[in-house]
Amino acid sequence: MNFFANIGAAVLGFLQVVGRLSHFMGLSIVHCFAPPLFLRLVGQQMMRIGYYSLPVVGLTAFFTGGVLALQTYIGGSRLNAEGIVANIVVLGITRELGPVLAGLMVAGRVSAAIAAEIGTMRVTEQIDALTTLSTNPFKYLMAPRVIAAVICLPLLVAIADTIGVMGGYIVSTQSLGFNGAVYLKNTVDFLEPQDVTSGLMKAAVFGYIIAIMGCYHGYYSQGGAQGVGKATTNAVVSASILILASNYVLTNLFFSQ
Repeated sequence: MNFFANIGAAVLGFLQVVGRLSHFMGLSIVHCFAPPLFLRLVGQQMMRIGYYSLPVVGLTAFFTGGVLALQTYIGGSRLNAEGIVANIVVLGITRELGPVLAGLMVAGRVSAAIAAEIGTMRVTEQIDALTTLSTNPFKYLMAPRVIAAVICLPLLVAIADTIGVMGGYIVSTQSLGFNGAVYLKNTVDFLEPQDVTSGLMKAAVFGYIIAIMGCYHGYYSQGGAQGVGKATTNAVVSASILILASNYVLTNLFFSQ
C-alpha cells in the first residue's frame, strides 16, 4: 500500500502547490489595481526590468534575425525561393522569436533577481517586519514588480522586433546580395498589424509570468541561503517553462482557424 500512499501524497502536494499559487496570483492581481499604488517603486522596477534588460534583449534579437535570414536563404535556395527571406524573417521575429526569446532572456535575468531579493527578505524576516508595520507585502513588494514587468515586456519586445528585422536586413543585404529597397518593401508589404499586436500581447503575458514566478518562489522560500538559491533556480525554470507553454496556447488562440 506504500506505493498508492506515495501517489496520493504526490497528488495532494501538487494540488496544494496549485492552490497556493492560484491564491498568490489572485492577491497580486487585486493589489495591482487597488489603491494606493507605490508609483515610485513601479518606476524603479521599470528601470531594473526594462532599461537594464535592453542590451541582452537587443543583442539576442539582432543575432537571431541574422541567423534566421541566413538559414531561410539556405533552405529557400533548395526550392529556388530565396525571395521569401524577408517574409519569413519579419513573420518569425514579430510572431514568435521576438516575444519568446525576449521573455526567456528577461526571465533568466529578472525572475532570478526578484526571487533572490524577496527570498532574502523572507529568510531575514524583513517581510514579517513589513507586516508588523502594517505594510502589506503584496502591495509594497509584489504589485510594483508585476506592474513594471507587464508594462516593460511589450516595450522590450517592440524594440527586439525592430532590431531583429534590422539584423535580418543587414545579413541579407551585406552577405546574401539582396537589394535593400526591395527587401524593405517585401517586409512592409507582408507584415500585418495582427502579427505585431499578437507578439505584444504575448509579451504582456510573459511579463506577468516572469514577475509572478519570481515573487512566488521568493515569498515562500525558506532554509536560509540554500533556500534562497533553490528559490532562484525554481523561479527561472518555472518561468521559462510557463513562457513556452503559454506561447503555444496563445499562438493557438490567435492564429487557429
